[in-house]
Amino acid sequence: MSEREIAELTRLVREFSTERDWQQFHDPKSVILALVGEVGELAELFQWVPSDEAVSRFSSPDRKARAAEEMADVLVYLVCLADVLGVDLGEAARAKLAASHVRFAADAVRGVAPDKP
Repeated sequence: MSEREIAELTRLVREFSTERDWQQFHDPKSVILALVGEVGELAELFQWVPSDEAVSRFSSPDRKARAAEEMADVLVYLVCLADVLGVDLGEAARAKLAASHVRFAADAVRGVAPDKP
């Protein structure tokens, strides 16, 4: 997503909640809990699917649409949380990726799942 697309999505999410007077419920803790709930719904779709079959099973239009719906919910709540906290998601993602390039140099970790410190 471009910066402009993230800004537009943020505006649309804010407008949606303003029209319903829902900002009063959008404290960081509540938005995080909603985000976690949506991630759980996405995970539930894949829960009993063998990992080597996930891509093929979710290539069918119905399953792909369900996964897309849950991913959209996750994105909307993440954008909402960033808006509530005043975080520039594009900038934060670029900074995190730059740090990851340093932390996980391609030549050092190619083909190896990194351990959590």
